[in-house]
Amino acid sequence: MSVYLAIETSCDETAVAVVTDAFRVLGHRVASQMEHGPYGGVVPELAARRQLEVLPAVFEATLQEAGLSVEAMDGIAVTRGPGLAGSLLVGVAFAKGLAVAYDKPLVGIHHVEGHLCAVRLETPDVPLPALGLAVSGGHTHLYYIADWRDFRLVARTRDDAVGEAFDKVAKLLGLGYPGGPIIDRMAESGDPRAFSFPVPQMSDGSLDFSFSGLKTNVMNVLKRDPRAFAPDAEGRWPQRTYDLLASFQQAAVDQLLDRTRRALRMIPVRALVVAGGVASNRQLRRAMGDLSEEMGVPVYIPRPDLCTDNAAMIGAAAVAHFQAGQRDDPLRMDADPAWELGTAFWMSFRQG
Repeated sequence: MSVYLAIETSCDETAVAVVTDAFRVLGHRVASQMEHGPYGGVVPELAARRQLEVLPAVFEATLQEAGLSVEAMDGIAVTRGPGLAGSLLVGVAFAKGLAVAYDKPLVGIHHVEGHLCAVRLETPDVPLPALGLAVSGGHTHLYYIADWRDFRLVARTRDDAVGEAFDKVAKLLGLGYPGGPIIDRMAESGDPRAFSFPVPQMSDGSLDFSFSGLKTNVMNVLKRDPRAFAPDAEGRWPQRTYDLLASFQQAAVDQLLDRTRRALRMIPVRALVVAGGVASNRQLRRAMGDLSEEMGVPVYIPRPDLCTDNAAMIGAAAVAHFQAGQRDDPLRMDADPAWELGTAFWMSFRQG
């Protein structure tokens, strides 16, 4: 059995995990930051500074939980990109230092690849090839997963990511950050048919996503009668606010369903993988389960705590790389905030 140390610092989480090549998690720690709430989003400088402070303690706590030392590791994996430049540098520098000091193999992992590989922590042998939907605050991508080191881009968002749209709508209403969990909770009490928001289609027939228009539609509804959606003196939200959020969430999920359904009709796959922070959304999980039955393709979605940023998923992604003999040069490898995953476009997908 091989054991790998994994580090994730691509945004505002500071995470370390110890994962075996059988996808067993021996140690797993995540330090979350709450300092960004008043700003309605992540402040890069605050995130990196806090990660620099807490990473050593998170690292030590993870090793203690695993009951292992760095000497016992067979390799070290770290999120190399994409993400916030300062945050990535904190994790990459820490991992490189360990690799040099202990003479351990090092591999840089793509953050989205980690999300998609998180399913292997629960189901190591997901049938391949698979269609992978990555949905988070920074990413909305569809991939053809030929194997766990071969990801081919099918579609991507042309503007806002779906998680970003959730955060922006929450900010419009002053609900707090991150917006996804708040809207998920409030939407359960609303009518998703109260407001009609269309699912956009690309003029070129591609499967690409677009969520900026949906956010603008919500903003326009609020502008027409802002007082109708404001809380009362006791802080209680009117029913129309719950209905608006439910309708927004339904429209976002409908677009994800539309693109995924069309891709499944075009591409022969044996499984559907849905991953990323937004994959913890309850409405999306239910909808993807229904789509799985409709299309006759099994769906794999990590449990909610593995959907959000964590290091165990980075360790899961690293298994295939280490098994293939990959080893990055710790003196040359650097963070890549704009790193693209996989080949450009696997093929040209057009409606019909």
